[in-house]
Amino acid sequence: MDVGILDLFWIFLAVSSLTPMLRKRYLDAARQRIMRQFEKKRNSRLITLIHRQEAISLLGIPVSRYIDIEDSEQVLRAIRLTPDHMPLDLILHTPGGLVLAAEQIAHALVRHKGQVTVFVPHYALSGGTLLALAADEIVMDENAVLGPVDPQIGEYPAVSILAAIEKKDINDTDDKTLILADVARKAVRQVNDTVKRLLVANGMVEKDAEALGDKLSCGKWTHDYPIGVEEANELGLPVREGLPKEIYSLMSLYPQPSQRRPSVQYIPVPYRRESEPGSPKGTNGHAVG
Repeated sequence: MDVGILDLFWIFLAVSSLTPMLRKRYLDAARQRIMRQFEKKRNSRLITLIHRQEAISLLGIPVSRYIDIEDSEQVLRAIRLTPDHMPLDLILHTPGGLVLAAEQIAHALVRHKGQVTVFVPHYALSGGTLLALAADEIVMDENAVLGPVDPQIGEYPAVSILAAIEKKDINDTDDKTLILADVARKAVRQVNDTVKRLLVANGMVEKDAEALGDKLSCGKWTHDYPIGVEEANELGLPVREGLPKEIYSLMSLYPQPSQRRPSVQYIPVPYRRESEPGSPKGTNGHAVG
């Protein structure tokens, strides 16, 4: 039977439209398989809050993700489905998001009677750090980071708005700036109080909680200041290294949308040094994984 150009076009169109759906189903199944293995290993409920850029339909337009109300609804639903004393594990990979959503999740985590552990493979910034503060234990990759939780008003840090208004004569300040300063003052106080409550609820001495709350929410650092494992420990947070290998496998199943040219490339196999016993030598002096 002869196949015309038009037939080939329709076949190509059908395959192109089915491929993303099949790939999504494969990724969903692979993620759930690893999650179930992890839950059985730790006898816990595992929740993931992983924000990557997503692609819209066939247009391939990247959309930045952040903690929003839909996230808080889903996480709260998962917590409600978990027995009171069952451990909760939360994998965080997020740049932050809405204060309201992050606070809702954080308070729900603190109220959970079982052990709450947050795992940070790469970063949990801003609202993500607020969620980490609600955990009994924070487990991080040795290169992972947390960050300050100072609120942002539009494109500006709230503490910077307050610092700017203090240098101006109130009579020379327009109404919009005064309103922004009022909102900024309330936002800083709100987040600061939330941080202190979370820390005290998890057993930190009130005086230490106040000091740490001020550092994290009152503009000591820029909003993107990275707080690594060592500094987090110095601040008094319950942080340790040692992510389970399943988390790295799970993260690999959340790929960024493909681009024309990858910005990072490497041979995706583990290498061993020559000195390790039983390691065959490769031509470049490394052992071939």
